[in-house]
Amino acid sequence: MTSLKRTASDDNDFRTLVALLDADLRIRDGEEHGFYAQFNGIAAIKEVIVAYIGDEPVACGAFKPYDAHTAEVKRMFVQPAFRGRGCARQVLQALEAWAAELGFAACILETGKKQPEAIRLYEKGGYHYIPNYGQYAGVENSVCMQKNLLDA
Repeated sequence: MTSLKRTASDDNDFRTLVALLDADLRIRDGEEHGFYAQFNGIAAIKEVIVAYIGDEPVACGAFKPYDAHTAEVKRMFVQPAFRGRGCARQVLQALEAWAAELGFAACILETGKKQPEAIRLYEKGGYHYIPNYGQYAGVENSVCMQKNLLDA
């Protein structure tokens, strides 16, 4: 059974999962990892979800305000041994519900073309493609997506 915990970026389980995520992205992104890593700091993120199976932290995600109406989903990860069990979907839905509670009307996110499983998760979760925003504008390997929380 999966349980979810709302926490913040100083949570040790979240930090452990993010270290695993960064190791995975370092391999997937190759030479481009440094570019993406500069935008993935976790200091002072107040909205974090950690998923547990039993006592083991198995998945995480977070969001931070992008603007007054939009939350940006960040740091989504599931440990490889626990993929395919719906943990990512549960974390994403919990993040969206929390963002809606805080008054955000939409969630946006960036993922990479080298993360097809993430793209499928977001497509299945009701996200649609948008032009690359902010620092991702013009970046060939970035995919940006959005979901309107008011329609959810």
